[in-house]
Amino acid sequence: MDKIIISPSKYIQGEGALANIGKYVSAFGSKPFSIADDFVMGLTQDTVATSFAADEIPVTFERFNGECSRPEIERLITLAQGVNADVIIGIGGGKTLDTAKAIAFYTKLPVVIVPTIASTDAPTSALAVIYTPEGEFSEYLLFPSNPNMVIMDTAIIAKAPARLIVAGMGDALSTWFEARANMISGKATMAGGAPTRSAQALAKLCYETLLADGLKAKAAVENGVSTQAVENIIEANTYLSGIGFESSGLAGAHAIHNGLTKLEECHHLLHGEKVAFGTLVQLVLENADYEEIQTVIGFCRSVGLPTNLHDMGVKELNHDKLMDVAIASCAEGETIHNMPFTVTAEKVFAAILTAHQLGQ
Repeated sequence: MDKIIISPSKYIQGEGALANIGKYVSAFGSKPFSIADDFVMGLTQDTVATSFAADEIPVTFERFNGECSRPEIERLITLAQGVNADVIIGIGGGKTLDTAKAIAFYTKLPVVIVPTIASTDAPTSALAVIYTPEGEFSEYLLFPSNPNMVIMDTAIIAKAPARLIVAGMGDALSTWFEARANMISGKATMAGGAPTRSAQALAKLCYETLLADGLKAKAAVENGVSTQAVENIIEANTYLSGIGFESSGLAGAHAIHNGLTKLEECHHLLHGEKVAFGTLVQLVLENADYEEIQTVIGFCRSVGLPTNLHDMGVKELNHDKLMDVAIASCAEGETIHNMPFTVTAEKVFAAILTAHQLGQ
């Protein structure tokens, strides 16, 4: 199996970077079609419009309805084609960005990704997570290439609610452990080959950065300011985690996240909050060292990530519902089958209950 590493063509991170979007996007087209939800539109539209006006580029803004679903993707494709767009821009959170990537894929146009939060590693990936209109996981949509450009304005991201960057830490937390499992199993990664040493190094650096700077970054964003720790965590949540998961592999944690979408009590949780608990479940599943499990639990508690089902809003442990979660986690084609041993729903069910107990 060939070793493969993939990444965006260009990654830009800096305070005030959004003000330069007109200059950056002009390399790809002159009729940009930009999507964002209502809140993000209000936050960024003036800056984006001013930047494009300075370069005399007309930009079309369209509101995203909040769910990366097939009907929403199709609706926005029709609108983009109606204005003869030649470049797609997604501004906002993970679902907005995944939707922009899907629009660009189906219209065969370049895509520029502009996260306003650092809550997932979605921005850099050649992947979108498609949900049903009701918010349940539906499928992964794989693209032949990564986004053409990712622009991270750290001033905007630092002013977002602290819960969002913490959720990004939860998503990033799984990166090294899933990469490690995938490395042992020898399974192909999302990039379509074996992991490179550089991708594995980025995945490990991601985990080390979280432990070193996570709590300091949370303290800074709670005050709406950006520090070096915030810069480091934004890079870890987005770039290190993005390259790390995609080119080093997914395994148990994200599959368990997908299973947890079956629990109505967990629908209010952010992606990374569920992934954080999924990471604990994966560590139990592989019988990781107790000291390592305790380090992960300690980190999660320090920044405010859930470490048990009660933290996630599950008041009573319904074993039938938890078995449904385990069964969904082990569905055919799920990434949990990248673990270096055979995984069954019964094993996942046992690991969920054990992780819950350890995390209390």
